[in-house]
Amino acid sequence: MWALYRRDVLLSVRAGGGALVGLLFFLSVVAVVPFGVGPDLVLLARIGPAMVWIAVLLSTLIGLDRMFRAERDDGSLDILKMRDEPLVLIVLVKCLAHWTGYVLPLVILSPAMGLLMNIGPAGLGAAFVTLLVGSPAITFIGAAGAAIAVSLPRGGLLVPILILPLSIPVLIFGVGASYAVTSDIDPFLPPFLLLTAITLFFAVVGPVAAAVALRQADD
Repeated sequence: MWALYRRDVLLSVRAGGGALVGLLFFLSVVAVVPFGVGPDLVLLARIGPAMVWIAVLLSTLIGLDRMFRAERDDGSLDILKMRDEPLVLIVLVKCLAHWTGYVLPLVILSPAMGLLMNIGPAGLGAAFVTLLVGSPAITFIGAAGAAIAVSLPRGGLLVPILILPLSIPVLIFGVGASYAVTSDIDPFLPPFLLLTAITLFFAVVGPVAAAVALRQADD
């Protein structure tokens, strides 16, 4: 399993692996927002956490269709199905590798991008922590969508349509927890705990759904 995890991480960060494209897209989205909003620093600080979260979500979608596509094209997906390890465990490892290679760099870079949005230190820390906890849920959701679309022609276009509606709760509670840190009214812990619960829920449901979809792909 470690070899599979290491291989997928290396494939994602190599030239053409897609991680660099997602990173550049993330930088572009966050950098363009101040030009659209204008010089209102108060407004930038207010919408900053939401924009960082949206940028991470959209950037993550770019690489999700690659999660099983290469294995499907070269036939190694059938080999993975015949391994002694449960397919659910294999999917879980691939999800963790995808998050490490594609999403974790975005999370690490998010505080620096938050500075462009005039977010204060507390808001930067909150955005980083909530992304660190909540972004894996997007990957787990995306695994199910990628598995459903892997056998379909132009399936990569279907993946965002399947994933975005299910990602809305993650976005709501992630942004809500980020805002709560800088608010004297809203508590931080309830939305953060709900965000954690959503991630744990999809950590179980996502790989199971993806494994079922992969099993049915050739039927």
